[in-house]
Amino acid sequence: MRRREPEKKEFRCPHCGRDSWLQRQPLYDGFTRTGETLLCALCRHEFASEAEITFKEGGRPKIFTEADRPRPVKVFSEDEKGRMCRYCAEYVVNPFVQRCALHQVEVEATDTCPHFRPKDDGDKPDPLAAFEK
Repeated sequence: MRRREPEKKEFRCPHCGRDSWLQRQPLYDGFTRTGETLLCALCRHEFASEAEITFKEGGRPKIFTEADRPRPVKVFSEDEKGRMCRYCAEYVVNPFVQRCALHQVEVEATDTCPHFRPKDDGDKPDPLAAFEK
């Protein structure tokens, strides 16, 4: 069974003066757990009890900021993705095969075609249109 982590973990260490995290290490007597040691994760200063630690408000530690987030990956520019079968009104998808309703052939989503017709939001392709002809 997994132990529930305490909500207060981040604090300013009185020994080193830096923002740090509380590290709990178990104490053992042979193979029997007898207690735990409370340490500053940065300077390894040992605290006698949690009462002498003033925790920061906010719960989880703030390690990363918005500046650390990766920028979104854009594989295709708008003009590249605009001519793909996936974005064509004639593109028909079913669980087994992807087809072009105009040319009656099997296609892949990334194929391109000179007869491309963009898909409208209101343009709902008929899934049986490819098989009626």
